[in-house]
Amino acid sequence: MAEHRRRLKTLVGAGSAIYASNDTQATFGVDRAIALAKIAEREKITGLFTADLLQSDPAGLAGLTGSQDPVVVLAALSQATRQIGLIATVTTTFQHPYNLARLIGTLDHISGGRAGWNAVTSSVGEENYGAGALPSPEERYARATEFVEVVNALFDANDPAAVTRLAGGGVKLDPARLHAANYHGDIFQVAGPLNVPPPPQKRPVQFQAGQSDAGMTLGARYAEVIYTSQPTLAAAKAFVSEIRQRAQRFERRSAPLIMNSFHSVIGESPADVARRVEEKHHRIDYQRGRLRLADMLGGGIELDDLPLDRPVPAQRLPELVSVNRRRGRAEIFIRFAHEGQTLRQLIIAAEETGHWSVAGTPETLADAIEERYRSGVLDVISLHGLGQADQQDLLVNGLLPELRRRGLLDDDYRGEDFRTSLELPPLSDG
Repeated sequence: MAEHRRRLKTLVGAGSAIYASNDTQATFGVDRAIALAKIAEREKITGLFTADLLQSDPAGLAGLTGSQDPVVVLAALSQATRQIGLIATVTTTFQHPYNLARLIGTLDHISGGRAGWNAVTSSVGEENYGAGALPSPEERYARATEFVEVVNALFDANDPAAVTRLAGGGVKLDPARLHAANYHGDIFQVAGPLNVPPPPQKRPVQFQAGQSDAGMTLGARYAEVIYTSQPTLAAAKAFVSEIRQRAQRFERRSAPLIMNSFHSVIGESPADVARRVEEKHHRIDYQRGRLRLADMLGGGIELDDLPLDRPVPAQRLPELVSVNRRRGRAEIFIRFAHEGQTLRQLIIAAEETGHWSVAGTPETLADAIEERYRSGVLDVISLHGLGQADQQDLLVNGLLPELRRRGLLDDDYRGEDFRTSLELPPLSDG
């Protein structure tokens, strides 16, 4: 019998539960978020993903991303869905691992085993946590490493047999089977035990986002799914090769799955695609775009006086080692600039925040996705368009059916919990 090859897994962003277009009442946002979650589940999307930021954004560069708490939103969506996975982005810099384990463990229980969490080290928000200056990337990743170790230790210490489910919905808990973790690191000292009973998945699925050197090391060591921005196939191949080598050095039996966000403009025909792209570019505020690009480059650089249709002078670009915020993202845009892209081209790329971006018909978009999948550098893809009036129909009735026609996507969920749907190896193999 031929060995089953894991098909491509799909994610979409969870809708906001607190705002929506033409919002006229306080519950309109959550009603829309639930409706979108149900559409995603109907289309057999593998999981709902939430982003997060930890500060207000007066310049509006990030839009309304992060204007809600991910765990609270996913808890609400868990009650309106039955099979789709639920991934909360959580900061390891400004959260505590014991609190996080309780939150995500609880989410796994109330969703029936569908929780995951995306570990990020944060690039903003330090002013809200008494931290003064944002810690360096090296400091943030040292903390993140211990953070993940604590969370895993807390989940692993508790015996699954601590919980017995009784007829009629009762639960019997044996406190003697909830064991201490006794973690003693340089940053965290956590005794345990975790007072949330063992989750259905034992550990909710571990995602990790970060593509700096330290971020790659953390992901290669602990992540089950690594979320990365790789705008070209060549960059994706290099990244995946490095991740797999590092995972081998940590003696992991299974390398992490690779997740890429796919920013797209979908059109019905080449002419329709060209029209949509032209309209999208026409809507760009290039003065505001200079601010967004400066942010992509790590902040603290001046671009206002530069002409749009000439390259950015090399002396205006930061040294990568000096960047303290989103170093992996800054590396992408510094490379684009050194390749000679004009300021206008860089601003356009910044609209997609350096992610893989393709415009085309459902067939041409499927070609691009299939190329990465067949190249072995894409296991999970985050698709855009759900909830966008001009793109949702082309996503649901165009791109997704085309990917299924090519045998790239599952026709149904592969299991009752998120780990099984992703076809992850058993935890003992991690």
